[in-house]
Amino acid sequence: MKRIAAIDIGSNAVRMLICYVIQSGDKFIFQKNSYLRLPIRLGEDSFKNGIISKSKIETLTNSIFSFKYIMKVHKVEDYQIYATSALRESKNSSEVISFVKRHTGLIINLIDGLKEAETISKGNSLEKIDFNKIFLYVDVGGGSTEYSILKRGKQKLSKSFKIGTVRLLNNLVDDGIIEEISCWLKSNIDGDDKIKLFATGGNINKIQSMAGSKSGKPISYLSIKDLSNTLSKYNYQERMIKFDLNPDRADVIIHALKIFLTTMESIQANKMFVPKLGLVDGMINEIYFENNGSKLDS
Repeated sequence: MKRIAAIDIGSNAVRMLICYVIQSGDKFIFQKNSYLRLPIRLGEDSFKNGIISKSKIETLTNSIFSFKYIMKVHKVEDYQIYATSALRESKNSSEVISFVKRHTGLIINLIDGLKEAETISKGNSLEKIDFNKIFLYVDVGGGSTEYSILKRGKQKLSKSFKIGTVRLLNNLVDDGIIEEISCWLKSNIDGDDKIKLFATGGNINKIQSMAGSKSGKPISYLSIKDLSNTLSKYNYQERMIKFDLNPDRADVIIHALKIFLTTMESIQANKMFVPKLGLVDGMINEIYFENNGSKLDS
């Protein structure tokens, strides 16, 4: 049994997933043993000011330090840390990475949007893929939205767009990017294609629950549209109280719904599946099968 950990430093939150990998014959069982999410919201600094503030750097370092000790408790052997749009777009990203390395001993790797999209798509098993369908993955983050198109089980096309919930919240998204997404999707997916849409990201699991869709079942376009219209009637504080939303979810969920609706409308999809997977799941796959992790010091 091998123990591995993946840490995703996102624009809205920092997440860690620890998996135990058990081999049974030719099969590999990935047992999720621990998942932790901390709402640091680095994107507030990076997208507004271009740098990560000293207080955010210290908070991030404390978070990574706490993750390190949790990994030690689980006796993790290999780990990987990926940082996405908030840190990669910050002018002092090198300073942040060096500070964290100096105080925790752990290594942060900056990845671009294309790498992020490709890694997310690896989180889904190919065992049940219908080779007659087109699979589209959309991951809505705080700073960027990633798309991956899988055709006939192997042909991948991925793209990252600078639109995310934290950017939208702070009015930092360029005009026309919604149209750019729509055009890209339409140009790469034929109208006659049988498309199966998968959605991932921090907001979609909550959206599924609020829309009344059962786990494993798709969410309909109409239920997402109705939820968006309903939430728009309430202010930030009212959404927290009435819908039992965490403070760091109540303000961004409206923007996540907007991106999901844009995606569905662009490809004329009437339903969307929620595999409850994300970047950390794809990272676990990479660490184990591609041997790209770092060793955790004992």
